[in-house]
Amino acid sequence: MRIGLDMGWAGPPVCFTHDGLPCSVGEEELDDSCMHIIRLYESNEHKLQVEDNHSPSVWRNNYDR
Repeated sequence: MRIGLDMGWAGPPVCFTHDGLPCSVGEEELDDSCMHIIRLYESNEHKLQVEDNHSPSVWRNNYDR
């Protein structure tokens, strides 16, 4: 993440609930714009709770658990 921020390839962490989704005007106008996010977990327990509630967080995971 640090490399992406340093190189300008990634934006800073923001809160979707309070800050909204960071996107361009063109992306706002699209009906089906795909936005990639990385969810940060408070703990391993929190990670497991999110995974139990959100199956794409499990099947899109390309890394060893």
